[in-house]
Amino acid sequence: MPPSVPSAPDATANLADVLPSCLVALGAADDTWLRTTGREARIALRPARSAVVVLVDGLGAGALAARAGHARWLAGTKKRLRSGFPTTTAAALSTLTTGRPPGVHGVVGYSGWNPDTGQVMNLLSGWDDVVPADWFLASTVFSEAPALGVDPVVVGPTRYRTSGMTANVLGGARYVAADTIPQRVDAVLAETATGRSLVYLYVPELDSIGHKHGWESDRWTAALELLDGELARLESRGAPDVGLLVTADHGVLDVPPEANIPMDPELLRDVVGVAGDPRCRQLTVAPGTDVPALVEAWRSRYGKKAYVASRTEAVAAGWFGTTDERVLPRIGDVVVVARGSWAFNDDREVGPRETPKRMIGQHGAMTDEETFVPLRLGGAFRA
Repeated sequence: MPPSVPSAPDATANLADVLPSCLVALGAADDTWLRTTGREARIALRPARSAVVVLVDGLGAGALAARAGHARWLAGTKKRLRSGFPTTTAAALSTLTTGRPPGVHGVVGYSGWNPDTGQVMNLLSGWDDVVPADWFLASTVFSEAPALGVDPVVVGPTRYRTSGMTANVLGGARYVAADTIPQRVDAVLAETATGRSLVYLYVPELDSIGHKHGWESDRWTAALELLDGELARLESRGAPDVGLLVTADHGVLDVPPEANIPMDPELLRDVVGVAGDPRCRQLTVAPGTDVPALVEAWRSRYGKKAYVASRTEAVAAGWFGTTDERVLPRIGDVVVVARGSWAFNDDREVGPRETPKRMIGQHGAMTDEETFVPLRLGGAFRA
């Protein structure tokens, strides 16, 4: 294994553990269920009647610590989880809801290569029109919860209720639409007042603001303050036998303009598909391309700015977790993972008089800022 390819830890709690751990805390799942389904529950939680899992899109543990004075409830713990890889919403949410790594559920990035069509597909918004019906390779925990005596519920914005991604990645849960954070908290309180339920609350606001304005912006901090107050209200008004777990799909870092660099067109000459995020590029090459030579060329050009690995090296290093043979051709032949605050953009179609569009807040790579997410426990789960 080349020293430039880091290994991914495989023995630490991550997003895949969240929902199985909640089912264990509810008394609905046990070791037999975990072994049978191939899942793990490495988050120790106190017993509860119902569980609420809040997923704050884009809230990294590092960013939260830096703004702790604006989020006293959320920052009331030092616990954290690993997101997984790549640190992007489509892959991370799929890991959360299935309890499986990307190498098993098959969503390997923000966008991915479809070996059947020879095209790159958007795996966040493309489920309605371009993602095949059989692309998702793992069942969700939500789809299995009713057989365990648990009512699975998703609370999120109205615009996501009928999306293809919701039907697949959140499949099996009843969707309750609520557009503002306070409205969503009210919906969760109503859903957990009685019965035995597993409720997933999605908060996309911070991620959207972070992409446009950066996590260090006043707008991001204001949204964090609002969220913190509402989560404190959720805990204080919730039934005492309802457990509350707050985490995130990934963290974020702000990429300065000078770190947003265009990829060398010469290195893309044999590339037929550019997938992933600017901080985690997956490159599919034309048949007959000398992949080892291309990897070395990328390392020679960008080795101080990125980890560059062939698909074989990335899988062997555990980047995508255990990897199903059906998933292998979806992963790029060459994987370029940004180090520091760099981002790699494909500007080949940008005109000479055009200004390329860039995001400020970005994620997808392996830095601590992107990988570590908070683990805040409340209600019946409070230690």
